[in-house]
Amino acid sequence: MSDQEEPEAESPADEPADAAGPGARERDGAREGERAGADQDGSAGHGEEPPDPFRSAVGGLGDGEDAGGARTARAARDNLARHRTISVGRDNQYFEGNYFFVGPTPGGPPALLDGPVPAEALARLDAVYLQAPGYPRMKERLRAGNLLVLCGEPGSGRVSTALTLLAELATDGVNRLDPATDPRVLTEGVFRAGTGYLLKLPDEETVAATAAAGGQDAPDAGGAPLTEMHLDRLSAQLARVGAFLVIVVSGGDLADRLLRGRHAAGFVPPPAREVLGRHLRERLRGAPAGSLPAAEELARRADVLEAIGLQEPLPAEAAHLADHLARHLLGELTDEELRAACAGFATRQARLWFAGADRPGQLPAAMPVIRTAAFRIAVAVFNGSPYGLVTEAADQLAWELGVTLDPENPPGRRIFGTHAELRPALARAELFDDEVDLGLTQAPARVIAFRGHGLATAVLREVWEGHHSARGPVGHWLRELCEDPRPQVWVRAAVAAGVLCSWDWLHGYGDIVRPMALGNPDGPRLAVATVLAQAAHEPTIQPAVGSLLKQWAKGAHLGLREAAAVAHGYGLAAGSVAASLEELGKAIRRDEDGTLLATVSLSVTRLLAGPEPEVVIERMGRWLRDGRRAYADLVLLTMLRAIRTPVTFLWGLRDNQELERRSDWTLCGALIATRPAVAGRVADLVGHTLATPRSAAPGLDGMGSWIRRAAADEEQLATLAGFLPRLAIEGRDRDRLRHLLDRQVRDPDRPLDTDVAHRLWHAARGRRPTGE
Repeated sequence: MSDQEEPEAESPADEPADAAGPGARERDGAREGERAGADQDGSAGHGEEPPDPFRSAVGGLGDGEDAGGARTARAARDNLARHRTISVGRDNQYFEGNYFFVGPTPGGPPALLDGPVPAEALARLDAVYLQAPGYPRMKERLRAGNLLVLCGEPGSGRVSTALTLLAELATDGVNRLDPATDPRVLTEGVFRAGTGYLLKLPDEETVAATAAAGGQDAPDAGGAPLTEMHLDRLSAQLARVGAFLVIVVSGGDLADRLLRGRHAAGFVPPPAREVLGRHLRERLRGAPAGSLPAAEELARRADVLEAIGLQEPLPAEAAHLADHLARHLLGELTDEELRAACAGFATRQARLWFAGADRPGQLPAAMPVIRTAAFRIAVAVFNGSPYGLVTEAADQLAWELGVTLDPENPPGRRIFGTHAELRPALARAELFDDEVDLGLTQAPARVIAFRGHGLATAVLREVWEGHHSARGPVGHWLRELCEDPRPQVWVRAAVAAGVLCSWDWLHGYGDIVRPMALGNPDGPRLAVATVLAQAAHEPTIQPAVGSLLKQWAKGAHLGLREAAAVAHGYGLAAGSVAASLEELGKAIRRDEDGTLLATVSLSVTRLLAGPEPEVVIERMGRWLRDGRRAYADLVLLTMLRAIRTPVTFLWGLRDNQELERRSDWTLCGALIATRPAVAGRVADLVGHTLATPRSAAPGLDGMGSWIRRAAADEEQLATLAGFLPRLAIEGRDRDRLRHLLDRQVRDPDRPLDTDVAHRLWHAARGRRPTGE
């Protein structure tokens, strides 16, 4: 028999002689008392028995699996915990290799670089360049075929490597070709003997966008795509002339195709720390002795690493960082200015990702870049989640963005796009094996995460605050995700939506909260409450959220009243735990038919699992002393949940590190283990629950579940054994426990170990088991 089912009556013949009498009398007395109590409360009598709200609430009592596990909620909250506000200069500068370049400014044409690379620039590069892994092999391939295609991430040092390779092999200088140059149509007349050429192709999405806007034809923009055949012809032309060409390609479908051939090489950047060291030595040449070690130590300082927000800066960013560190050591930057400059890396990356992404304004030419933008936003929301969930969400968002751009032509979904091993590079992310939280257990999964904690917030802030037309499709996308039954999806979406609402409450309420709350009568109340509670984390938004919940609580719409009650379970919307308890008490007083009892009790239980359990316990004592039936039922149902529900299903939006290690414990067990001072008051509440007729049977069922959980964990078992003497004070309390233990030992499906039963029984009687 499961301990989470109503205990069935057992015949005297099935009970041991020393436990049948007292246990059966206690159980029967509890049931008789429950019937008598129902009659006294007017809930039973002659004729048809009206529904008892307490029984209905107990019947629907769950263990909270639909809320997901604490690890899921913690990851969602921590992912966007750092709210960074950093600006990028109007000139939109960024650093690559050893040079500053000007990126495409939103609304303006892309900058084009052409002509010879100055010899002094190549000399400066030679002074700081660090060879990338595989450099000798790349050099040999370029020498043998006169052509090399480098595929890698922007800012990873591809251009610096290409220039260095060409400078070594070319005897008559190095030239840059216009990035709009189409390598498919290059002829021998373009090249000169002994000269090296660098062609840095734009991202293939940008190429398609430029072509659709009427620009110059480019690779993969109409006509046949750039293929191995084109590269073979180009290699032969270069060999006949005696010139060298390096083509730099970003990750994506084009890189995926070319890497299967013999002309392309995947570029792996050199270690950023070594790049940083080289640039610091060059930058601090002539500085006072000890400046270089001081700069390297400054780069490792915790506040600087936190401000950078990147797991490892790209070589281009390392070069830029070296300049910031040197300026700080030379007295040109304060500590605060240094941190602000470092924080700009993630913001600058997000700005470059979304600048002019949908410039053509029509489908299907804009879809490649829209899909990439949607993928980056999905990684920001689901950072650290299974790759399958992220790509599924990204496809949904790409559809929303596409319909917004061109409502008459809904976009399709690509089936075979960029390979999963290459797609993360589009979002500066990585794939690795990890575990996904399933509440009481974990499952292995292939997850994707940004390489740096600062990128998730930077991406969402850039989209939300920098591109207002994207708010509509992003808001609709998050609302749909909040209706997903999987906690790994809706929790992430709700927390992200709450952060967006905290950045702009008026728009967030109108575009996310209100449609979620009113659009579906049976909609995701827990998700709506999570959005509001997360938004209330922002002190300037908390009063607005609290005012909204008061309106909902007083209204006639049951769904909104439920959402308000759930939102107060986080202890944030009202300003404090005590204020949240006050609002929950008001909800129970207004709830004449008991429809909110289960919802309010869940919120009180979540507060009990929060960082201030003493406040909740003291308030429950006051409710019991008040004497009103509604308050008493609320306390009883709250304790039933606390006895049986594991902590992992009662997560909040504030840290409670004490319970983190005991996430699979029942809440009562975790409380008495982490807060010994409240053990006596918890015992009083549990004892009251077991002694009250209407809650006695489900209370014993919950105790049985607690005992079974503790039997599998020595620490839990020791905690429970130390708690039972506080609970089994009178003879009837011990009889009740004895009957429960005996019934579990005799359970034919899940018999409790007799040694565990003896240990708990002797503990309850204040004795040591025989043999100890």
